[in-house]
Amino acid sequence: HDLRYGENPHQKAAFYRIGLANGLSSLIQHHGKELSYNNLIDLEAAWQIVRGFPKPAACIIKHTNPSGFATTPHMTDAYRQAYDCDPISAFGGVVGLNRCVDADVATSISQTFIEAVIAPEFSQEALIILRKKLSLRLIELPHFFDPIPLRSYRYIEGGFLAQEPDWFQVNRESLVVVTQKSPSEIEFEELLIGFNVVKHVKSNAIVIVKDSQAIGIGAGQMSRIEAVEIAIKKAGSHVSGAILASDAFFPFDDSVKLAAKAGISAIIQPGGSKKDNDSINSCNFLGLSMVFTGMRHFKH
Repeated sequence: HDLRYGENPHQKAAFYRIGLANGLSSLIQHHGKELSYNNLIDLEAAWQIVRGFPKPAACIIKHTNPSGFATTPHMTDAYRQAYDCDPISAFGGVVGLNRCVDADVATSISQTFIEAVIAPEFSQEALIILRKKLSLRLIELPHFFDPIPLRSYRYIEGGFLAQEPDWFQVNRESLVVVTQKSPSEIEFEELLIGFNVVKHVKSNAIVIVKDSQAIGIGAGQMSRIEAVEIAIKKAGSHVSGAILASDAFFPFDDSVKLAAKAGISAIIQPGGSKKDNDSINSCNFLGLSMVFTGMRHFKH
């Protein structure tokens, strides 16, 4: 069907369903303005992040990148912490939640300007609260936790590309401690969260996590050190004692040194650089722990 417009108002756009595919083609819109091209792109990004976490998880998307993420035992806390990661960027964002939206979460969401919310379902009380926001798009996705498809596609001029989706979820058994110091049990949990979030951030990507909350995200930078700088700046005074996740290896040890100076205590990265030993030695000298995953998460 026709969309309001494409990436910009002067571009026409439409949404086509492929075969019997589910995904966003099966969405149910309960309220709000007609969906635009950008809305659908951001809704998919929000859905893809939170669908992969077993506990209640929330994210806020701006321009396909998460500006905030958190996973906690309670959905309302997860949303509030995701929002607190970067309240300025959250304005006008798209919210993804992996649980039913109840009245408490709806009340929190209604306190700021949000473009759209995507979730497995909405309670009637939540719909009453959120429908007071005239433009807010409320999107239910009945097949929220369907298996990830076998292929993902991307159109380029003259053809299209197909690949397996980046389904890999890092777990404790796949981590290799490469430093003299090993992460604590809490740090291991935070490292897993960080690496499973950073794969959804445009490369070069850095995510800083503390208390199951992303407190700093550096996205889409041309150099890794700049992504680290942005993430640390976003984290602010909360960075001390946090962990840092990188979507790809560190080509130099400058990122490690900057992380240590900021107060980062542990790092997770794929490894595989010719200069891995420089980063490992810097961690050992500066008292950080670091683990390798052996799995890169570039996102273009």
